[in-house]
Amino acid sequence: MSITRHEELIGMKKVSEAVACTLKEMRNYAKPGMTTKQLDNYGAKILSDFGAKSAPYLTYGFPGWTCISVNNEFCHGIPSDKRTLQEGDLINIDVSAELNGFWSDNGGSFVLGEDINQHQKLINASKEILHKAIHSIKGGIRISDIGFLIETEAKKRGYKVIKNLTGHGIGRSLHEEPENIANFKDRFNRARFRKNAVVAIETFITTTSTYAETLKDGWTMVGNKGGFMAQHEHTIVVTDGKPIVLTEMNEIWN
Repeated sequence: MSITRHEELIGMKKVSEAVACTLKEMRNYAKPGMTTKQLDNYGAKILSDFGAKSAPYLTYGFPGWTCISVNNEFCHGIPSDKRTLQEGDLINIDVSAELNGFWSDNGGSFVLGEDINQHQKLINASKEILHKAIHSIKGGIRISDIGFLIETEAKKRGYKVIKNLTGHGIGRSLHEEPENIANFKDRFNRARFRKNAVVAIETFITTTSTYAETLKDGWTMVGNKGGFMAQHEHTIVVTDGKPIVLTEMNEIWN
């Protein structure tokens, strides 16, 4: 969507607060021995307290309120009573929701407890690259140039990017134009970021894979060559200068 009235900015700030607070609180609540379903139920309660509704459930009938992916799962992991979290797990939580007709999306990867499996370097790369990408966006910048920046920064650090997962426009629904804010220089995408547009910018930084494939459950995605992925995501408003990071209170950059 494009912000044309002050009321729309207020609406986007409210739903962004709901998803950002939910993500932050879920990250703080996660403990070894807990199931991903317990963690999801905790997030669902926070969203409900804000009056917000799960976007993946509303839009796709996703079997959970949030997406929780663990270790080799890249994204869209289904919360389960059978999946128990363990010390050192690489966890990704993606929280998106609708509130009063406005939609917002955010996500973040983190290590549970002590970094015994050496995932923190990958996570830090994803966070840093997202920060650099977002603060390079303003009205008139080519979308493909941001993709080029993300992939270049990943390669500098010895990592790859996923080619078939992208950021996207958001606001009045979960996915809007521009649909493909890729993590690489898509030379076929000649679109530019527009001032006042609301977009979800996300990194998909990996150790070995370049494509994500869907498992038999129809939702969970893993790498085509295995390995691990870190994802971080903010919903922002594009301006002529520094973007407005609507989900900044999720504290993924802290």
